[in-house]
Amino acid sequence: MNFLNDLTVIIVTYKTNREILENCINSIDPTVKILIVENSSDKDFKKEIENKFKNTSVLLANKNLGYGAGNNLGFKNIKTRYGLISNPDIVYKKDFFEKANKYLNPELKFAIIGVSYYDDDQNLPYGAIDNKKNIFLKEKKYDSNYLKEVDWVVGCSLIIDTNFVDINDMFDEKIFLYFEEIDLCRRIKIAGGKIFNSSDLKVKHLGNRGSAATDPDYTIETEMFRNWHWMWSSFYYHKKYNNYLIALLKMSGKFIKSLFKFLFFSICYNKKKQTMYFARFYGLFCAFFGTKSFYRVKSLFK
Repeated sequence: MNFLNDLTVIIVTYKTNREILENCINSIDPTVKILIVENSSDKDFKKEIENKFKNTSVLLANKNLGYGAGNNLGFKNIKTRYGLISNPDIVYKKDFFEKANKYLNPELKFAIIGVSYYDDDQNLPYGAIDNKKNIFLKEKKYDSNYLKEVDWVVGCSLIIDTNFVDINDMFDEKIFLYFEEIDLCRRIKIAGGKIFNSSDLKVKHLGNRGSAATDPDYTIETEMFRNWHWMWSSFYYHKKYNNYLIALLKMSGKFIKSLFKFLFFSICYNKKKQTMYFARFYGLFCAFFGTKSFYRVKSLFK
């Protein structure tokens, strides 16, 4: 039985490299609905994409919402039970959607199913909240449906059943970048929901190939952007699930290390590492004082 008509692929973009995005779209089954949430007001982009890909609609957010808020907006605008979150730099294996069909059977109860990689990426696409359990998870066998229950899955591509995940309480919009999917998975696990990784659903993840990341003029700016948010979101996550003091204890070493490395690379005139460690230091500094996740590319060192 075909359940793909109850699936919508949601792709959040922000001035994403067109070739990379179209490679993603072309790897998706043409019978599956696609909703692109473009975090800008680019009407030409909307017109061009919708004219070229008949199974695709574009929703303009009119501002850069980030990954979490962008996907929240996407889920509020789909009419299918299942949503497949997809980064624009994902390429789906040819049989991905044929194999995904079996997971869309309403008899299978899950909140989230994550994917596996078919390229040379050695990073695990899933993990445990307690890192000590990761060894156990790696050795745990997949069941007859090629599924393994885990604590969290990576957010580059994952299927969400909206019957088990409240679309009004999905991604924490205080987080702009990093930890969004881990935070969501943790809340789902606390509520008793099931999260699986599938060894049967395979994707190629190009990694950091969207938006400004592909523009050599923004290399340092992009690294600063990522490092600022990595540190800010790390502290916010630990504070959310523990308390301020524990988060401070966990991150204070990285704060001091980032400050000293910033000073060291300033003396050495290493601009790239100087700005990277300043971004880390500054991200934690802002998080310590409760500042919102405000940093965007080109908002520093103009």
